[in-house]
Amino acid sequence: MIIIGATSGIGASLAQQAIRKGYIVAGTGRRKERLISMKEELGENFCFRQMDVTDFQDSTEKLHSLIDEMGGMDIIVLNAGIANAPASSIVSMEQAIVDVNVKGFVQLFGEAFQYFRKTGKGHIVGISSIAGLFGSARNAPYAASKAYISTFMQAYRNRCYTSNIDITITDCKPGFVESEMTEGKKGMFWVADTEKAVKQMLIDIEKRKAYSYVTRRWRLIAWLIKLTPNWLLERV
Repeated sequence: MIIIGATSGIGASLAQQAIRKGYIVAGTGRRKERLISMKEELGENFCFRQMDVTDFQDSTEKLHSLIDEMGGMDIIVLNAGIANAPASSIVSMEQAIVDVNVKGFVQLFGEAFQYFRKTGKGHIVGISSIAGLFGSARNAPYAASKAYISTFMQAYRNRCYTSNIDITITDCKPGFVESEMTEGKKGMFWVADTEKAVKQMLIDIEKRKAYSYVTRRWRLIAWLIKLTPNWLLERV
């Protein structure tokens, strides 16, 4: 299993839990010191590369170097994402979110998809969000980026089905999960313990589900959002 964005929150917990279940795991992230610390904690079944997903050539090369080091890849989890970014203006901040959450995702999804086409099978897991189900005034680029990820994966799932391609695509839609991204934010509810949320996610990955709502109760929220008329959502 390769986890893109493994240095904190969902990614770090997934690496820990997967190794406890016997997986060989590789992780990436921008913070090398975190990756080194994880290596010391997780041992020989964990390897890593420092990676910035917005550097397309470098991230592609490092993904393939991890695949070579591990002797292959069965599952890739595309977890790299940001909700806010230090920037000189609103426009540049929004562009930074798009660069990581959308452009970085698409680049590595494409590399993984082509790799699995060559090997004959594989499993791509993308971390979207319940936030992607409606446009939020509090963070428009984040919500839009997660909606893009979900729609993109749905389209590729349809491509796999219609073309008889043996690649599983799982869209994981977390609600509020304890992490650096949610720390200190107001107005949150049903905030899940990271370990509990990731335990459910890993179960859904192993079951090769198309969609994973983390935690399970967020499926109800997703249904309510889909049934709510747009004029009402836009006033929430």
